[in-house]
Amino acid sequence: MTAPITVREYASLTTLPVSSPTLARAHISADDFDWLCQQSRRFRITHGVLAAEGEDGSSSKEAQLVEVLDRRCLRLDNYVGVIELPSGQLIEILPKTVSDGDSIEQGRQLLRQMLECALDLPARTMPEAALQRFDAPLSEWVIARFLATLQQMIKRGVRSDYQRIEGEERFLRGQLDVARQMRQPPGRAHHFALRYDLYLPDRAENRLLKLALEQVAQATQQPDSWRLAQELRQLLMEVPASRDVTGDFRQWRDDRLMAHYRDVRPWCELILHRIMPLALRGEWRGISLLFPMERLFERYVEACLRRQLLPGAELSRQAASESLCTHQGRPMFQLQPDLLLSHGKQRWVLDAKWKRLDSGDRDDKYGLSQGDFYQLFAYGHKYLGGQGDLVLIYPAWQRFKVPLAPFCFDNDNRLRLWVLPFELGAQATHRLLLPEWPAGDGVSGLALPLRTKLMASLVSRA
Repeated sequence: MTAPITVREYASLTTLPVSSPTLARAHISADDFDWLCQQSRRFRITHGVLAAEGEDGSSSKEAQLVEVLDRRCLRLDNYVGVIELPSGQLIEILPKTVSDGDSIEQGRQLLRQMLECALDLPARTMPEAALQRFDAPLSEWVIARFLATLQQMIKRGVRSDYQRIEGEERFLRGQLDVARQMRQPPGRAHHFALRYDLYLPDRAENRLLKLALEQVAQATQQPDSWRLAQELRQLLMEVPASRDVTGDFRQWRDDRLMAHYRDVRPWCELILHRIMPLALRGEWRGISLLFPMERLFERYVEACLRRQLLPGAELSRQAASESLCTHQGRPMFQLQPDLLLSHGKQRWVLDAKWKRLDSGDRDDKYGLSQGDFYQLFAYGHKYLGGQGDLVLIYPAWQRFKVPLAPFCFDNDNRLRLWVLPFELGAQATHRLLLPEWPAGDGVSGLALPLRTKLMASLVSRA
């Protein structure tokens, strides 16, 4: 078994010898290098749950997985997850918040935590101690969670359904199809044309689970997962694997009788690439789970904020009611902020950016982008009428732990931009860190309709 290669976003992969591999640089074989180079030319973001959306709401963003630097070196883009190569080599990509000195397991926990929240995966069913000992790449974690959830579902019972059977048999059963029987040739008069119903587990939900189970049984390299997969395969022996994944997902029922299937569905979708934001095309069909980090962070922020909303507050994603201008009576350049927060007659525009800021580097504008400010300025005038509060959200880290002082777009402080850190730590109860102080110069503080208990624990030391 080849040991997985663990790196982070924007890491370099090279065919040159690497004496001391780090999260920023690792060695791969020449064959794997060539395969990744080939894939980079046709790698595209699919219509997955985290795919980028264009002006009309359709998935339009195209991106390469890697940037080829030279004949022996390439650099990964801002995707996280795992890639399984045809050689069997597994490349694990962690978020860039993990530095060389940090624990790899911390990066894995962060990624799992974000995925659970962003994709609305079922809550943990495994003991906490078992999770802490589970030091494995993302694909093995997904497989383990799927198998554990599937096992619990099977214990509660595999649902069957009546299947209409039409055929010829030597003995009478069910209903005789008189019309077909009358058309029987003389030599087959002893065969009865029958129509009857059988109560079978051959239904869309079970077919999808069987297909996912077959895939993970072949892909897993964990002995415990392999053994459990073989046991579950025996229990689902009578169920055929799905041949139409999209069609079977459309038939997946979610009524009261199928309630115990709900927890396993997200894991099944993830394994079968139904909601996979990034997929490999070609002959190789290894289990690869890749997520654009920008979109994952955006969804994670959204999911966490929804849990903090006060009664009556609403959070909308990718609002598209405004455009930058009109031309010949038609809107042009649609404006789509990440999040639009409303409470009564008040509105706030929020945008999440997966980028490190440095609150001590004022000379370099803290790492802020002028283009982002232009974008938020347009949002403020179109969605807020040129008066109110805009919010840019960045991941918190060692050099960005407290909110920056507000940025004012006019002398009257009518339109303000706040730059806030978002705590990613597993122990954070409320992750968006709000300023506790008045903004100064007659500017009031930021008052979002969110539960504020412990929300500004780090800010209180500012």
